Amino acid sequence: MREGYRMLLSRRRDPCAVVEAGCAAEAYRAYRDHAPDIVLMDVALAGPSGIEAARHIRQWDRSARILMVSMHLNATIAAQAFQAGAMGYVTKSSPPPVLLRAVDEILAGRKAMSDDIAQELALDRLDGNDDLAGQLSPREFEVFVLLTGGAPETEIADALAIELKTVRNIHYAIKSKLGARTDFDLTLRALRAGVLVIP
Repeated sequence: MREGYRMLLSRRRDPCAVVEAGCAAEAYRAYRDHAPDIVLMDVALAGPSGIEAARHIRQWDRSARILMVSMHLNATIAAQAFQAGAMGYVTKSSPPPVLLRAVDEILAGRKAMSDDIAQELALDRLDGNDDLAGQLSPREFEVFVLLTGGAPETEIADALAIELKTVRNIHYAIKSKLGARTDFDLTLRALRAGVLVIP
């Protein structure tokens, strides 16, 4: 996938150097080392998600321009990406010109998204669906997704480089905000929001 994006970006009128990273930690280090004009970040990374990586990069540099790319046509995930500081969100099913147009829009300082996710966000708002994005911060959402995906608290602490006590505090805060009594309640909420897929 990264090779495909590299080739696609090489077809732009303005040639650019491309630096690649395979996980959230590598992406953060690469951003600090190279200060790129734009970051193309996959939502699905090994370990912490691309949304968590975007949040971390934006904490370090509030002017970072980040375009999320994702297989997820999901309003909650897209809303969380924007809340974490992304300037754009394009689904992987979008034609190449859509991604290139989004890159140009973001480089010009404007927000961008593919038509399919724009429609999904609009319909989600009209339908009054489960507003996890509005209830949880990006860090809480990251922990929520990892918890409901079955990751133990110790593994979450290691993945996010935070204390186990912090994970437990966030876990409690998530339950409180969502009115959930048990982790099973959280899992049901994740399923309803479409952020947890059972194979």
